[in-house]
Amino acid sequence: MTGNGAGNATGNATGNGARNGAGPGRLIAVVGPSGVGKDSLIDALIAAEPGMRRARRVITRPASAGGEEFEGVSEAQFHRRREAGAFALSWGAHGLYYGIPIETVAAVTQGAQLLANLSRGALSDAAARYPAVHVLSVTAPPEVLVERLAHRGRETQADIARRLARPAAAPPPGMPVTSIENAGPIADAVAAARAALGMGR
Repeated sequence: MTGNGAGNATGNATGNGARNGAGPGRLIAVVGPSGVGKDSLIDALIAAEPGMRRARRVITRPASAGGEEFEGVSEAQFHRRREAGAFALSWGAHGLYYGIPIETVAAVTQGAQLLANLSRGALSDAAARYPAVHVLSVTAPPEVLVERLAHRGRETQADIARRLARPAAAPPPGMPVTSIENAGPIADAVAAARAALGMGR
């Protein structure tokens, strides 16, 4: 997909993305297994807190694949851009490569509250790159994950089993982490996330 949607951040922050209008913001890293509803939680948080922004990812997947708004590129394009320093964070998973644009570092430094769908394996690099990081670790029972992934229709049952069997990396020591249950109404998960982030008071 091309173009920035409302709440996306690939460049500098504006006043709407700042926390109290001054000082560094935060990278809010949303992590969890496939099917747990990370993108749904991000969308719902932005709807509840319009000052928050989403990091628009670059992915080696066709834009026609749907889901989140992202920039689809070829694997060769991705590697060229990574070698040129275009990404603040990058990682590979399940045969795809993902990148977070380097411009997001400036956005957070200037005050943006930036939500990003991240791999746990990228958290150490995130801690080194951004002035502040808070992790929202999204969870749901295994049977819920299987049902959601099957409904998505992108993978075979064997692919789903491999995804869910992948071990989760531990976050870096000292990084704030909040566990968010997302098996019920999305409003419950949003309320828990807002409370953890000190919003909506």
